[in-house]
Amino acid sequence: MLVLVTGATSGIGKSTAEIFARNGYDLIITGRRKERLDELKSSLEKNFKIKITALCFDIRNLNETETAMASLSEENKKIDILVNNAGLAAGLSSFQEGSLDHWERMIDTNIKGLLYISRIVSNLMIKQQKGHIINIGSIAGKEVYANGNVYCATKHAVDALNKGMRIDLLHHNIKVTAINPGMVETEFSVVRFDGDEDRAKKVYMGMQPLTPQDIAETIYWVANRPAHVNINDLIIMPTVQASATNVNRKTGA
Repeated sequence: MLVLVTGATSGIGKSTAEIFARNGYDLIITGRRKERLDELKSSLEKNFKIKITALCFDIRNLNETETAMASLSEENKKIDILVNNAGLAAGLSSFQEGSLDHWERMIDTNIKGLLYISRIVSNLMIKQQKGHIINIGSIAGKEVYANGNVYCATKHAVDALNKGMRIDLLHHNIKVTAINPGMVETEFSVVRFDGDEDRAKKVYMGMQPLTPQDIAETIYWVANRPAHVNINDLIIMPTVQASATNVNRKTGA
């Protein structure tokens, strides 16, 4: 079995690559940070008897994405599972004060990047008449919260695309799943706040968020349901979080 994980250099993507590697799956891992990508490849190859291909490219760039995917051997184009993990939030401002740069980064990564890679891989899966696409969404794709505007819009787009893919790929025996996490402690908030680690820490203060491993275990579980079972849509939250904005910070710290 061959799994392609986008955004594999940190957080949920890295944990996802690790859990599939541990269970004997061959991997294609992608990301923009070559040093981290090579480090992960080396580590997984050392610890597990699997084949790993690392593709370093910016998923926001169509030409880079197409070139990287075209470079795969015919054997490595037989992808069984695609985990669309690459994504980010940038900024936390009111709509009227939002940064155009932040907006474009989120739209280019969360929507266009997912589209670029999914179009290529879905056609490879159609040739095989089997496969599974797992889209990492967010509670922000189910609810809208103050100052989340464009990030929420991009994740709502992922939610809609997941439903559209499920319908369009139905007759090709291809599964499609959305996993929508609540608060997960990764580099997410550091990126959102342009590297301000002190501000990022406050996001998780006084509560116990999910870990990347929690989501990776869920992805692995979803990918290993029987052939006749498809998990369409799943929301996973920390026990102390009931919605996008309802968090009990008095317990679980």
